[in-house]
Amino acid sequence: MDIIASIKESFGYATEGLVGKWGRWIVLIIGTIIFPLIMGYTLRVMKGITPAPETDNYGGMFIDGIKMLIIGIVYMIIPCIIGLIIFVMSGGLGALTMLGMDVGDPGAYIGLLIGTVGISFLAFFILAFIFGLFEIIGIMRFARSGSMGSAFEFSEIFAKIGSIGWVTYILAIIVLCVVMMVIQIILNVIPVIGWLLSLIVAPYLSIVGGRYYSLIYDAAD
Repeated sequence: MDIIASIKESFGYATEGLVGKWGRWIVLIIGTIIFPLIMGYTLRVMKGITPAPETDNYGGMFIDGIKMLIIGIVYMIIPCIIGLIIFVMSGGLGALTMLGMDVGDPGAYIGLLIGTVGISFLAFFILAFIFGLFEIIGIMRFARSGSMGSAFEFSEIFAKIGSIGWVTYILAIIVLCVVMMVIQIILNVIPVIGWLLSLIVAPYLSIVGGRYYSLIYDAAD
């Protein structure tokens, strides 16, 4: 898989799908606010449709977006639980409780709380990234099959990632994350209108991501 070529192709796909098609772009901006809609549309993109699909059957888009959201929540349950367990077992809950009382040295408990939050977040972040790798392929399987159950067929997901190549797959995801993060940072530092530009660009980036995941998935075929 050529990662750079896939990034360029994904941006080209999104540009062709939105630039000049302002009605579609406006609909998807609204869909970003009513977020299951943009998720449902992104799922259509992940089906591998070329060029970018139309924005129709809004009820179906909304329902697909809800299904996609549920899949994402299920995948993040374990990282959330483990992060919470680490927070409690490392003394974070005790420190939080003590801060609500009249204690002689609140600074010590504040330091403990900050430390436990940091450790818990780091554990959550690492696990969320690992589970996210499987979630992406799971959602791709859902997009292609229409069955939510296929998003949790882990033997098939492992096999798919293996055929892509674990190193290639992880590197491809990291590259996309970095590109998206840089764009978001640039938009967010623009005074006054940065938030508005982020909203306008959000559908474009969603299409880029959906197309990119589709290319990764198909690279194993």
